[in-house]
Amino acid sequence: MSDGSVCLLEPLGLLSIRGPDSRRFLQGQLSNNVDELAGTAALPADAAERTLLRAGLHNPQGRTLAVLGLLAAGPDQVLAVLPRELVGITRATLQRYVLRSKVALTDESDTHRLYGLTRPAATPGALSVRYAGARHLLVLSADQAAPLGEALPYEAWHAADVAAGLPQIYAASSGQFIAQMLNLDCIGAVSFTKGCYTGQEVIARAHYRGRVKRRMQRFISREPLQLSPGESGEFSAGGTFRVVDSVQHADGRCEFLAVTTLPGAAAETGTSTDTSTERAPASSDAAEAPAPAGQRVTASALPLPYPLPD
Repeated sequence: MSDGSVCLLEPLGLLSIRGPDSRRFLQGQLSNNVDELAGTAALPADAAERTLLRAGLHNPQGRTLAVLGLLAAGPDQVLAVLPRELVGITRATLQRYVLRSKVALTDESDTHRLYGLTRPAATPGALSVRYAGARHLLVLSADQAAPLGEALPYEAWHAADVAAGLPQIYAASSGQFIAQMLNLDCIGAVSFTKGCYTGQEVIARAHYRGRVKRRMQRFISREPLQLSPGESGEFSAGGTFRVVDSVQHADGRCEFLAVTTLPGAAAETGTSTDTSTERAPASSDAAEAPAPAGQRVTASALPLPYPLPD
């Protein structure tokens, strides 16, 4: 990616949560502290330096249904960025909890355009926040002109997400992982002090009782391979994994994020110490149950840009 690149994030959609109770409502549904959105309003002078607030939407069993990127569009409106394929079902899930809250949930995916930028851009009438690292997210209405810059294919933006260890949930993987298995706690997408929300009891118990032994890690296949989110596999040295996200390299190899047993947890059970492969599962907890074996994969481990808990 070069400076000044612009990517149309067409696979992503936008869910609007609007109304005087919007933030209080989300506070009771999402894993992060929505009150931190107080300073995310669209102010042209500094909006690009503000950061997208990530949070998980979970079911009562603590399983992640969607990962949302939140930004404030005003004092009574929050916009949630997530894969377009999940906008409808996420809206329906949240709608069940609205009850008497003064909140309206609408799919804004067709009325707005999402762009990924490799550097800040001041665009009148647009919402802009820091997305990750030096990358920024720009929200424009569908009738606004696209920002200027060198066109960047979505595959390149997606590859940067995988390299950054940013977890994403799709229709095929919704409900498969608890928050810590996706490293949501490592990227600041979980608050353990904000109070109750749907699934909070399971996520808090996994946090306070000790280390989660299966977490998302980053790999690259040693030969041409195709893997999809939600797919299970078995490393050539033994042990299973489940794919969170993946991208294809030009040579056909697959770089992927997958939930698998942590190296330290494997050592505790006396399994292989080869860092290129998954270890045997070290926990019998149902929330950390290993994925069923699928295709056999030979892969090497790649580093994540953030540390995993010891």
